[in-house]
Amino acid sequence: MSTNTGFFGRLGLGAHRGRRWILALTVLFTVFSLVWGLGVFKDVGQSGFEDPGSESSRAMDVLQEELGHTDIDVIAVFRSDEMKVDNPTFAQAVRRVVDALPEDSVADRDLYLDEDLEEIERGILVSEDMHATYVPITLSGRTHDERLEQFDEVAEVLESGPLETHLGGSIAVEHELSETAESDIVRAELVTLPLLLFLLVLIFGGLVAGLIPLAVGGLAILGSLTVLRLLTQVTEVSVFAINVATLLGLGLAIDYGLFMVSRFREELNKGRAIADAVRRTVDTAGRTVAFSGITVGIAFAGLLFFPQPILKSIGWGGIAVVVFDLIAALVFLPALMSVVGHRIDRFRLPLPRRTVTGIVDENAGAWARLARAVMRGPAVSLVAVACVLVAFGAGLTATNLGSTDQRYLPVDAPARIGTEALGEDFPAGEVGRLHVAVVGDPDEAALEEYVERLDALPGTVRSGLERTGEDIAHVEVVYQGATDDPEVQELVRDVRAEPGPEGAEETLVGGVAAMQWDNLDAIVDNAPKTVAFIVGSTLALLFLAFGSLVLPIKAVLMGALSLSASLGVVVWGFQEGHFSALLGFEAVGTIDPTYLVLITIVSFGLAMDYELFLLSRVREEYLRSGDNTRSVALGLQRTGRIITSAALLLGVVLLAMGTSGLLFLKIIGVGLAIAVLVDATLVRAVMVPATMRLLGDWNWWLPRPLRWLHDRIGISEGGDDEPSDALPERERERERMTSGV
Repeated sequence: MSTNTGFFGRLGLGAHRGRRWILALTVLFTVFSLVWGLGVFKDVGQSGFEDPGSESSRAMDVLQEELGHTDIDVIAVFRSDEMKVDNPTFAQAVRRVVDALPEDSVADRDLYLDEDLEEIERGILVSEDMHATYVPITLSGRTHDERLEQFDEVAEVLESGPLETHLGGSIAVEHELSETAESDIVRAELVTLPLLLFLLVLIFGGLVAGLIPLAVGGLAILGSLTVLRLLTQVTEVSVFAINVATLLGLGLAIDYGLFMVSRFREELNKGRAIADAVRRTVDTAGRTVAFSGITVGIAFAGLLFFPQPILKSIGWGGIAVVVFDLIAALVFLPALMSVVGHRIDRFRLPLPRRTVTGIVDENAGAWARLARAVMRGPAVSLVAVACVLVAFGAGLTATNLGSTDQRYLPVDAPARIGTEALGEDFPAGEVGRLHVAVVGDPDEAALEEYVERLDALPGTVRSGLERTGEDIAHVEVVYQGATDDPEVQELVRDVRAEPGPEGAEETLVGGVAAMQWDNLDAIVDNAPKTVAFIVGSTLALLFLAFGSLVLPIKAVLMGALSLSASLGVVVWGFQEGHFSALLGFEAVGTIDPTYLVLITIVSFGLAMDYELFLLSRVREEYLRSGDNTRSVALGLQRTGRIITSAALLLGVVLLAMGTSGLLFLKIIGVGLAIAVLVDATLVRAVMVPATMRLLGDWNWWLPRPLRWLHDRIGISEGGDDEPSDALPERERERERMTSGV
C-alpha cells in the first residue's frame, strides 16, 4: 500500500475501517427520510414562474395591496348535452352549486341568473349553443399561494353538482400542473428503478454488482427529498424542483455508483486486498467523482442568477442533491463495497458478451476498433461529427419563445378543457387583460384621456377605469388572443410606452402577457452573468483537473457545440411538433425559455461531468507513458463502455420524466436525455479523441508559472501507485510540456 496516500485515499481507508458505523447510520438516516423526508410534498410551492421583482409583479402587488385582488382565478364551466341553460332543472343545478361556495374563500363571482347583470354581460356567460354557461370566480386569498390552497375547497363544491363540470382559469391550470407533477414523479421512479436494475445487471454481468449502484440511487432519492424539505424551511421550493432534482439526483447517484464499482472491480482483479482496493477506488474514481459533482453543482448554481423562483429552487435543490450524491458515493458506497468485498462478483450471469469489468485488451473489442479508427483518421472523424452537430443545431434558428399555460397540460385535462372552452363555446368571453396600476393623483379628466389613448392602441378590444383609491387607479386593457401571440406582446410594449396621465408618478403594467414579457427580459438580462460564471468556474476546475490550458478551452467549446445541437433537436421536436405522435402531445408552436435555460445549464454540467471521466483516464495514461496517441486511445477504451453505460442509465431516468403528461416535463426530460446521449456518444467517443489526436502534445501545454498550482491540487488518477521506474520519464515529459512554450 502506498505511503503517500492523499485526502481521498485516507477517506477511502476511513470508510473501510468505519464501515459498520457508516452502514448503521445509513439505516437510521433511511428510516428518518421515510418518516420525515417524504413529507416534502406538503411544504413545497405550486407557483414560481414569474419574476417577483419585475414590473408586472410590482403592478399586481400594488393593486392588490391598495385595492384588493379582483382578477379572475377560476372559470367553472357547466354543460349539459340534453338541457339548455334556460331549462329550470339546469338553472337550479347551477344555482345550487354556486350558492354553496364558501363565502370566506370567494370574493366575487358572476352567474348568468343574477338579476343585476346587463343583457350583454349575461350573453357573454352563455355558450353559443345554449347548452353551457361559465362562472368567473375571484378567490379571496391575499397571496397567490393562499388562493392556490383555497382552490381545493372551492373545486370540491363546484364539482359536486349533476352537470358536466370543468374548472379552468389560471389557478386551476397551475393547480393541475403541480398535482400532475407530484404524481408523475412517483410513477416515473416506480417505473425506472426495476428497469435500472435490469440494465445494471446486464452492464455488470452480475446481480450483486448491479444492485450496489441501485442502492446508492435509492438512498439518493430519500436523501434528495429530505434535503429539499430542509430547504423549504429557509427558502421557497417549487414542486417542479422535486421532479427535476430528485430524478437527476437518482441518475447521477447511479452514474457515480457505476464508475466507483467498475474501478473497485478493476482493482480487485489486479489482486489488491479489499482495504487497498477501496482506498485505491476512492483515491482515483472517487476523486474524479468529487470533481465531476462539483461541475454539476456549478451548473445548478448558475440557475441562482435568475430571479424566477422555479429556477432558483431547482438551483438550490440541485446543489443540495449533488452534495448528498457525493456523500453517498464517497462515504456510504466505499463502506458498502468494503462489506461486500469479493462477493461483488457473486451471481454472475452467463452472458455471451463482455461486460464492464475494468479489464481492457488494447487490441480487442468494439472500443478498440473505434479508437483505432479515430486515431487513423482524426480529421475526417472530427469534421463528420461537427457537420452532424451543426445540422442539428440549425433548428435553433426557428425558436419562437412563449409561455407556460393550459396548452402544456394533456388534451383531456379538466383545467385545459375548462380554459379552452371559453374560446370554443364562449368566443365573447375569450379575452385577456392587462392591469395598469396608475400610481399618483391624476385628476379625473387626465385619467379619462389616458384610458382613451389606451383604447386607441392596436390590439385593444376595450379599456376602462376599473377602480380607484387613494393615490392609485386601476386601468384594465382587454385583448383577444394567446398571451404569447406577437400582436399581444406588441400591445404590452405599446401600453408601457404610452405616457401616463398628467399627475401620475408612474404607471405599472401587469397581467399574464406582461409577466411573460418580463420573464423573457429577466432571462436575457441575466444570461451573460450566468454564462460567465459557469464558463469561468468550469475552465478553472478543468485546469486544476488536467494541468492544461488547452483542454479546458476545448472542452467548453465542444460542450457549446453539443448543447446547440441538442437544443436544436428540442425546438424541432417540441415547438415544431415532430415528436408529437411519438410522445403524445399537441404542439404549442412556441417554447417557454425557462425550460431552454434549464436544459442548457444542466446539460452543460453533465457534459463536463463526462469530460472529466474521460480525460482523467487519458491523463493517467499520458503521465505513465508520455505517448499522447496511445493514451487517448487507451483512455477511450477504458472509459468508453462505462461512459456510454452511465449515459444510458441517466437517459432512462430522464426519459421516464419525458413520459409525464405535462408538456414541460416532456421537454425537460427528453431534452436532457438527448443532450446526454449526444454528448456521451458523438462528442465524447469521437470528437474529443479526434481533437486530442490532432493537438498531440499541445493538449498538455501549461506555462511554468501555473505548474506549481496544479502540482498541489491535481486530481489525476493513478499518481501514487505507479512503478518507480516510470516516474523519471513522466517527470521529464511534464517538464518539457510545462516549460512555457
